Amino acid sequence: MYYTYYNSEICQLILVGDENGLSHIHMNTDERKRTFEILDEWIEDVDFFADTIKQLESYISGERREFDIVLNPSGTAFQKQVWDKLITIPYGEVRSYKEIAIMIGNEKASRAVGMANGKNPIPIIIPCHRVIGSNGGLTGYAFGLAIKEKLLGLEKMAH
Repeated sequence: MYYTYYNSEICQLILVGDENGLSHIHMNTDERKRTFEILDEWIEDVDFFADTIKQLESYISGERREFDIVLNPSGTAFQKQVWDKLITIPYGEVRSYKEIAIMIGNEKASRAVGMANGKNPIPIIIPCHRVIGSNGGLTGYAFGLAIKEKLLGLEKMAH
């Protein structure tokens, strides 16, 4: 596995992946509810992530709306099913947890969708920030509501 630090305009990101694809983006924020450990056997290599960083930069600047990056998130079959649906949410739009639950064929799975959303290992690219409460309110975000607001605002301004 390779990793690198990328100091974006949003916050510091830790990118992790290998030849099979990007497996993690960890957002270092003041509000994060997740910790992230870089394993000793991983190799720091900024060049490995050059294209990912370039795409993230163009997203943050409002020029890019979709990513062309091979993803390799690890999770349960249910989590991956939810994450696959998140990728279909268009740039600048939002969906409710219930709408995602309906998309995966289980209208009553809103809470489970929320849990899968919170475990998303590749935020921004798998856009869990685009999922909101049924009442239109910003509900939890693993890296803090301030970052969620910032990402949604960035997309709204560029939209």
